[in-house]
Amino acid sequence: MKKKIGIYGFTGCAGDQLTIIHSEDKLLTFFDKAEIVSFSMAKSNNKECELDIAFIEGSITTEEQRKRIIEIRERTNILVPMGACACFGGIQSMKLGDGKYKERYEKVYGKKKITIDTTFESQPINAFVKVDFCIPGCPISARQFFSVFTKLINDFRPVLYSFPVCTECKWHENLCLLIEKNLPCLGPITRAGCGAICLDHSIPCVGCWGPVDEANVAYEFKLLIEQGFSPEAIIKKFRMFGGKVSQKLVKNLIGKYV
Repeated sequence: MKKKIGIYGFTGCAGDQLTIIHSEDKLLTFFDKAEIVSFSMAKSNNKECELDIAFIEGSITTEEQRKRIIEIRERTNILVPMGACACFGGIQSMKLGDGKYKERYEKVYGKKKITIDTTFESQPINAFVKVDFCIPGCPISARQFFSVFTKLINDFRPVLYSFPVCTECKWHENLCLLIEKNLPCLGPITRAGCGAICLDHSIPCVGCWGPVDEANVAYEFKLLIEQGFSPEAIIKKFRMFGGKVSQKLVKNLIGKYV
């Protein structure tokens, strides 16, 4: 029996869902190998039912979304956030916990009372429900998505790379932008999987695949300080894509340097 799949989007740019849709050479097989019961960006006859797998894009920013993700979790066997927003909170959560959310909110919407929904600081999916796997990226890689999809529908457990982007960069024999060019590259603390595409074009890594496991953030921070970058600029760069994960990683650094 085919697995029942749902693909949902919350607060984000929809780039991860578009990555799937724009993979035209794989879409027929994608819809053939599983029963895609809900994917509003690709089909109109969506159903609310029990799911084997749910792929979730976007962070959670409203009370309605919080209730919705809990409802999806309750009827899903395997729940997989995809993209930086769903996995870590994304750019919209880069200042999570700084105590200035209300100030930023009112700068955009003013002081008018909004009754449609109740908002709060953007947070990743795992802040509200249990997740079973995560597909990082901004946006995700189509190759990685279909690899994960294939493994899951065949009851295999996908595995993320456990090493940093630096490894992929070395495979490609690139010049180290961090050491040789004195550029603020986050390759040493960012999870591999992107194929070092930015570094192949001499652009320093911005960390859009999220922090790698056991990232040595303190040493990266110390190195960038020694190279002349300000603590505020470094922390801002660390938190751009890391969201809630980076909030924890830089907590001690803020107390020490800022």
